Formats: sequence, C-alpha cells, structure tokens
Amino acid sequence: MPVFSYIAYPVQGAKAQLLKDLAAINHCDVIPSENNDVLILVTDTPDETQEKTLQEKLKNLKSLQSLGMTYGHTDE
Repeated sequence: MPVFSYIAYPVQGAKAQLLKDLAAINHCDVIPSENNDVLILVTDTPDETQEKTLQEKLKNLKSLQSLGMTYGHTDE
C-alpha cells in the first residue's frame, strides 16, 4: 500500500483547475493551500500496479507544473 504526499505546483493561473483535476483521480486526496498558489496531494494506492497507473495520470495533467514529494512509504 504505497502512500505518498506531495506539494503540487499548478501551471500559472490553473490552481482551481488542478484542484478539480486531482480530485477526480482515484486514490488522491487534495487540499488547497490557504496562503500560497500550491496544493497538498496525498495518494494512497492498494498496490504497485495501481501506483504506476496513478503516476502516469499525474504526468499527463496539463494543469500540473510539478510535484515535490514530501513523504513516501510502501509496505513490503
């Protein structure tokens, strides 16, 4: 069960769209920052296969500029 948390940086002016895009993806919880133009993203997938699928979805988001990982954990 991989669990990761990130700071998600939107493309300029796309914070609301990124919030909507991330909230629509399974295994993602997203929280908007109150004082900065960033989002906090926590992912929790049941296995490595679904984690890889999730990572591909994140890479393809047009509203996402970059992700900065703040925590990662996998049960082995």
